[in-house]
Amino acid sequence: MKERLEEAKNTMEILSKEYPRLQSPFGVLKRHAVEEDGALPAKIKKMIALAIALADGCEWCIAIHTKGALEAGATKDELIEAAYVAVLMAGGPALTHICKLLEAIDEFSQD
Repeated sequence: MKERLEEAKNTMEILSKEYPRLQSPFGVLKRHAVEEDGALPAKIKKMIALAIALADGCEWCIAIHTKGALEAGATKDELIEAAYVAVLMAGGPALTHICKLLEAIDEFSQD
């Protein structure tokens, strides 16, 4: 999952340099919607983003939001519980993507 995270970072850097008019607003939205405390703490918002990533099956998003949630203080148990919210709402496909969550937790917990 570290490789997926690196791929996502590289893509965002390229887009920021080559298409700043389009990429910059996304960065602002991401910062305000997920990375900063607001009515919800950033940790909770990052777990919501992770649950959506699991429901959508996006490995890059799973990597990004698992790392972010762990850095915000989320525990493995909290992440697994958030994952099961995704399973409830998205069904079996989300359940299969938990393998990527577990992989990300293992890799990013070693940092």
